[in-house]
This record gives sequence, C-alpha cells and structure tokens, in this order.
Amino acid sequence: MTEYPPAAASLPAAPAKLPGTTWQITAWALWDWGGAAFNAVMTTFIFTALYLTGDAFGGADEATATLAFALSISGLAIALLAPVAGQRTDHSGRRKLWLGINTLIVVLLTAACFFVQPHESFLLFGCLLIAAGHVFFEIAGVNYNAMLLQISTRKSIGRISGFGWAAGYLGGIVALLIVYFALIKPEVGIFGITSADGMTYRAVAVFSALWILVFSIPVMLAIPETKPDPNMPKVGFFQSYRELFHTIARLWNTERHTVYFLVSSAIFRDGLAAIFTFGAVLAVGSFGFKTGDVLIFAIAGNVVAAIGALSAGFFDDKFGPKAVILTSLVGLLVSGTALLFLDGKNAFWVFGLILCLFVGPAQSSARTFMGRLAPEGQEGELFGLYATTGRAVSFLAPQLFGLSILIFGAQRWGILGILAVLLLGLLLMLPVKSPHHVK
Repeated sequence: MTEYPPAAASLPAAPAKLPGTTWQITAWALWDWGGAAFNAVMTTFIFTALYLTGDAFGGADEATATLAFALSISGLAIALLAPVAGQRTDHSGRRKLWLGINTLIVVLLTAACFFVQPHESFLLFGCLLIAAGHVFFEIAGVNYNAMLLQISTRKSIGRISGFGWAAGYLGGIVALLIVYFALIKPEVGIFGITSADGMTYRAVAVFSALWILVFSIPVMLAIPETKPDPNMPKVGFFQSYRELFHTIARLWNTERHTVYFLVSSAIFRDGLAAIFTFGAVLAVGSFGFKTGDVLIFAIAGNVVAAIGALSAGFFDDKFGPKAVILTSLVGLLVSGTALLFLDGKNAFWVFGLILCLFVGPAQSSARTFMGRLAPEGQEGELFGLYATTGRAVSFLAPQLFGLSILIFGAQRWGILGILAVLLLGLLLMLPVKSPHHVK
C-alpha cells in the first residue's frame, strides 16, 4: 500500500507559466470577496449576532441554541449532497454552471431573510434560512475550490489560495463598513430605513444578497467551463453514491493518508466554522460588546485574518501546508482557552484578534493540502469529499457549543465545545503525512 500517489498524480505537472491569467485569478478571488456578505455580515457579525439571537427572538441563550441545532442539521444535508455534486460536475464538465446555480440559490435565501420579523415566532424560520444558505454555499464552494486547480500550479497554489481567503476577509471589511455607516449607525439610514420592526437588519439581508450576486459575476465570465470526461459514463443520482463508495474504498486501500487528512480536517474545520458562527454572538452575549463594538472588532478582525491568510500562502509554498495547519491550531487553542477564563472587552480584543490571525492560515492551508492531493479530472469529487467530511461532522461543534451552554447554564461555556473540537482535530492531524514529504 502506498501512503500517497506520486507527486505527479497529485497535481498536474506545473507548466512554465501560470495556467490562470491575472484577471482569472482576480475574478476567482472576487467570488470569495462576495461570499463575505454571507459569512461575515449574515452569519457572523450582523444578522445572527445582533438580530436573530437577540431579545426579540426569545433571548440569547434560547436563540443561540436554536441556531446551533439548525446548523447541525444543515451539516448533515451537506454531507449527503456535496461529494456527489462534485463528482457529477467532474463527469459533466459543468463546474461553472453549478457554481452559478448554487450561488444564485444562496442569493435568494439571503434575500428571503428580509421577511424574518423581530418576533419569537420567526426564530425558526430565520434559523432555517441561514442553515439552508450554508448548505448551498458549501456546495457552491466545492466547485469554487476545484477551480483553484485550473488557475494554479504546485508551486503557486498556496499563494493563490491565500489570496482568495484574503480577498474574502477584505470583502467582509468593505461590506461591514457599508452596512454600518449606511444602515446601522444612523438613526435614519439610507432610503429612510429605521430600526422599527427590525427593518435595519432586514435591509442588511437585501444588501448582502446583492453583494453576493454582483461579485459572483466575474468568475462566471473569466474562468472557462470544464470539459466533460468522455471516459466517464453518465450515471443517475443514486448510482453516483455507489461510485462515491468505490472512490472511498480506493482511497482507503491505496492513498490512506488522504483519508486520514479528510477525517482530521473535517474535525478542525468544523471548529473553525464555529468560531465564525458564534464569535460575535459570544462578544455580545458574554463580553459586553455593543453594536458599534462588534462592527469595529469585525473590521479589525478581518484585517488581521487577511494578513494571516496572505502569510499562510508564503509559508505553505515554502514549508508545506501541514506545518501551517498545526501551528495555527495550537495558536487557536491557546487564545480560545484564554477567552474561556478571562472577562471583559479588553480580553476579547486581545485574544479574539489572535484567534483571527490563526483562523485564516488554517483554512487556506487545509484547502491547499487537499488541492495538492487531488488527481486531475477528480478535483470536484475530491473537494466534494473534502466538503462532506468537513460538514459530515459539522453538527459536532454546534451541538457541543449548544450542549455546553445548556449543561453549564451560560453562553460563555459554549467556547469549551469549540475548543474540544479543535483539540481533537489537532491530535488526528499529527500522524498525517504532508504531500510535501512524499518521495
């Protein structure tokens, strides 16, 4: 049994120059820039943190637990759909088409959050919209991540991946600034919008939907559609699962460290997702942050995260993705533990920014680790498995977060659930061989 396929089988041999032009790389990264409206504005800093988990929906503890359980259900849906979605786009040559379709569904679900009125009876509706948005955003991300291999080589994949993550963080800053100064800060915002009936935050949903839509257009214009594989027969939807199980069995028999990586990264990426989902919720509910504080922290945090992601690209290409991932996870555990036991805004500012610094590198290098392993023609399927394993356990961090709150009776203890997931991911990552060490 070989630990990994030879390097040439992990990625196509690097040509003399980048297969992607500067415009194609920029257009690809702009999708991440646009997606920040869903990740940063809707699910991290604004809509869920300041609105959906607020007093109007039954209080922070109850609303946060409901959101956590809704997200755990979305994780199961992603686990069932993502690998088959990636596999089928590999076969059909419609990677760009399905990226566009799933992104459009995210736009519609985000816009539908406008109808979430500030009343406890709308809590489940709002949580389900956010959870469904996660499903389709993740499936779109399967095709988006697979596109990375169309515009990079083995020597540049780390820097280009880091550039994409940085674009996402910086896009989040710009979107948050617009939201803050146009809608949240003024008593009467743009178009005469006020806070009456939750209209400020409902308008944020409409803005976010438009932001995602506009910045998803460049990648649709710049990146060519993939060609169908003539050697791959067309199969039905359920038959695709049989092929998927064959792929998993083949990986276990011949490329077992790829399976080890998929499992370990599934765990720690679930912890990373929980940091973004519940970070601002904790800032407001446990550390005394007000609306303005959250926005300022969000801007600073995204700047720090962008710096971390760009730095990760350099270190990834130089030292390999595993070194970056392990260093980042240790940094996350140390800073997260400090937040569990320290109180006050100053503590959250210091250790929250440290968390931001390490989240970006862990995310970016996990993606490049998978990219360095994906054989040509199977990028979508492998990134589908990457998404599935990442989300197959995505119920874990939200469930442990919610259960920790219920067991210990305070929102702050949700941090303990996230730390447990990150620690498990770190321990499982230790024996995984880096593709850089293949001989």
